[in-house]
Amino acid sequence: MVTPRNREEPIFALFMGQYMLTYFSISINSFRVSGGILLMMMAIDMLHGKVSETLQTEQEMQEGETKESIAIVPLSIPLLAGPGAISYIILYAFRGAGLHHYLMMVLIIVLVVMILWGVLACIPWLNRHISRTGINVFTRLMGLIIAALAIEFIANGLKGLFPVLAAGI
Repeated sequence: MVTPRNREEPIFALFMGQYMLTYFSISINSFRVSGGILLMMMAIDMLHGKVSETLQTEQEMQEGETKESIAIVPLSIPLLAGPGAISYIILYAFRGAGLHHYLMMVLIIVLVVMILWGVLACIPWLNRHISRTGINVFTRLMGLIIAALAIEFIANGLKGLFPVLAAGI
């Protein structure tokens, strides 16, 4: 179940991310490297088939287990609207400027939320029809794709921080 707080975080990051980076004097290239490292940590955990500590700490996991229903605090929420997703949105917000760019990103975020709602609604059906091995294979495949995306973020950030690296390519 995607709560209103979780839906607002990506849109908040979209509009306020640049101001937060400016306030803390963080360059977009430094943020690309740190966001890439964060995504890489999550991807490596996915490749190992476990829940990442960057997504959910032991204390949060125990708190989720004491809740009456796992639907209230689903395990996927930290991945969907957590630090990796917020980093991704802030980095893509820097790829363009103007009202049209931001409206398109809001439209994309809303579209992704609707698609995720549909996918999360299908989870009981998927759980009955896909084996645990199938889920693990899919998780590892997605971890590989996220790792490649993380490398792109890191490489672009390093090129921006060290222009000599870009000249060598």
